[in-house]
Amino acid sequence: MRADGIGVAFGDRRVFADLSLTVTPGQRIGLLGENGAGKSTLLAALAGDLEPDTGRIERPDRTALLRQEVRADPRAPVAAVLEAELGDLRALEAALDATAAALAGDDPDAADRYAELLAAAEAAELWTLEARRDEILDGLGVAGIPLDRPVGEVSGGQRSRFALAALLLARPEALLLDEPTNHLDDEAVGFLASRLRAWRGPVLFASHDRAFLDEVATGLVDIDPSASDGLTRFGGGYSDYLAAKAAERARWEARFAEEARAEERLERSMATAASGTTTTRVRPDNEKFGWNLKAENRERQAARRIRDAAGRLDDLRASRVGEPPPPLSFAGIPAGTHPLDGSGPLLAVEGARVDGRLAIDDLEVASDARLLVTGPNGAGKSTLLGVLAGRITPDAGRVTRRKGLRLAVLDQDVRWERPERTPRELYERAIGERRAVELPLAGLGLLAERDLDRPVGGLSIGQQRRTALALIVARPPHVFLLDEPTNHLSLALATELEEALGTYPGAVVVASHDRWLRRRWGGPELALDVA
Repeated sequence: MRADGIGVAFGDRRVFADLSLTVTPGQRIGLLGENGAGKSTLLAALAGDLEPDTGRIERPDRTALLRQEVRADPRAPVAAVLEAELGDLRALEAALDATAAALAGDDPDAADRYAELLAAAEAAELWTLEARRDEILDGLGVAGIPLDRPVGEVSGGQRSRFALAALLLARPEALLLDEPTNHLDDEAVGFLASRLRAWRGPVLFASHDRAFLDEVATGLVDIDPSASDGLTRFGGGYSDYLAAKAAERARWEARFAEEARAEERLERSMATAASGTTTTRVRPDNEKFGWNLKAENRERQAARRIRDAAGRLDDLRASRVGEPPPPLSFAGIPAGTHPLDGSGPLLAVEGARVDGRLAIDDLEVASDARLLVTGPNGAGKSTLLGVLAGRITPDAGRVTRRKGLRLAVLDQDVRWERPERTPRELYERAIGERRAVELPLAGLGLLAERDLDRPVGGLSIGQQRRTALALIVARPPHVFLLDEPTNHLSLALATELEEALGTYPGAVVVASHDRWLRRRWGGPELALDVA
């Protein structure tokens, strides 16, 4: 599967240009990139759903794409989602039946055609299609849903699982997957990973699931407009990618420091040479002629040294690398607007019940707490954060909070009362003009300069979450509640945020299903289950 110099633009917005990529059989390449970098666009172009403006694409005849949103008639049975990808197999089955019937006639070529079709059917495991279907549906956790149920009566996550099952069942020659682990629990992700590791054809997939990238990918491609061909390649999984990025960062920091020292040396050399062109010694009359010759020589040498140093300094400044942006950190930032009176936990929950959604008997959050809340979808993770934040009143039990306590929530879905306002305006209103000058929004490294003055409602979901995070980072609360913090954030920022939470000056409660975060969490964990 090959893209050669392709470019795609939507109106005035260029998504990518001159992008080249090859995926060979047996390779499983993970696509990385910021939200809006063009991962889904690239997958659509490779699948043939989108014609690139420039370049050309080569793909196997049987190339299939798993989209984030399943296209299906809500009135059709879910079996239709499976059958949508089985056209080739059903055509093979029909051709085999027709040729078998022709064997009884006088067609001299029927036997040869039947032998070819039989071999193709055996290679495609046509006879075990139903058994494999049931195995895949069970592995993806949807075996209990009747196949005659209308598509409109199952959840979006279940529709995605059926669409994924259809691709695995159809076994296309090349597989393109857009966020395949969305809506999958741990068991289903493990099943998918095992199937993909055994896949013989080329696989290209975009995923925010770092653990999945580590388990499945044989290499990673980071879509980067600054690279010569629009992307950067990394060997191995996500752990290898992090090691490569850390080494790249170390080289960047070392070069920046060395160039800063070189600039300082050249400036010092120029100052020393310039000071050597003057003297305060009083010259006797009988030395004037000789001294003048020596002075002129010294001045010429000093001027030459200054010119040489100035030329080298200009060259150095023209080629100097920029200073590496500081990683996200809460170190040194005091939590809250003022210290709290009293002692004991900041929050306490006793016998709290939210009907059908949550049951918590006893929970305390200390001032330095680091708590991870886990559990499957529907277990009440977001509900618990709502209870802690005071957004949801329990049907039973009570929640006590220290007087003056400030809490902030990084929501999964950010909503703005005034979506026409820009991130810069929201930032200044949230923390005040003076604080915004002391800690400028651009300096946080969360938003690009070009996005600071765009209406926040027009930004991508990921950019909106970055804006919400910036408002919290600049004025940290006593208790920081994060609901699925890695959703809609780039992998690099998600990793930075997780590391920065260790330096947070207050209490942190994180609700997440992210396996990468969960595996590396070193603090207490509260595991919820579906009521």
